[in-house]
Amino acid sequence: MLNGSKNFITNASHAGLAIVFATTDPTRGHRGIGAFLVETTSPGWEVLRVEEKMGLHGAHTAQLAFTDLYVPRENLLGEETDGFKIAIKTLDGGRIGIAAQAVGIARAALADALEYAQQRRAFGNALVDFQGTQWKLADMATAVEAARLLTLRAATLKDAGRPYTKEASMAKLFASEAAMAIATQAVQLHGGYGYTREFAVERYFRDAKATEIYEGSSEIQRVVIAEHVLREGA
Repeated sequence: MLNGSKNFITNASHAGLAIVFATTDPTRGHRGIGAFLVETTSPGWEVLRVEEKMGLHGAHTAQLAFTDLYVPRENLLGEETDGFKIAIKTLDGGRIGIAAQAVGIARAALADALEYAQQRRAFGNALVDFQGTQWKLADMATAVEAARLLTLRAATLKDAGRPYTKEASMAKLFASEAAMAIATQAVQLHGGYGYTREFAVERYFRDAKATEIYEGSSEIQRVVIAEHVLREGA
């Protein structure tokens, strides 16, 4: 039987099947966690509410509750205490996915900012003719490429079956913070229009922020990276 609750679950209000991590042996701490396949039509599964988020409106986020939810033993993934190990592997791969998402947001923000700067005129010139604008675009383009390469590096290591925890955290940290910075600059380059919903940059700004938070915040990524650097060296 599963009892408890969990917040901020992506697509929980639509999913037909979920992987739920729950304590199976309280005496073993994080080593006493199991992973279970749960059908969301099971009695005891309840969506308490769907969050109203600042961004990422294309994916619902919900709060769940479990009340005496029966899970048959054959729905256990691995052994009863393999949950933490499974969760960590899932997180590492998920962080590459969020890094890729952040790269996409950053590239879109750069493309829109470039297009607007080429069309918008001020003091008789296109915005893109001003050196200050050019420098902003140069920094944005460089950050996009660095984030893309870090993400590809982590993905390549994963595909090759090699350790990639540190690289996934590096990619997620850099790409998410780059996306937020680039989206901010895109809004700035649009001026007052960037603060309206007439242009997509305000959406990129809102969506980028989530990438710094979910699948492990930027602070957590720095903890993971530091642990590896201290253990392995530079």
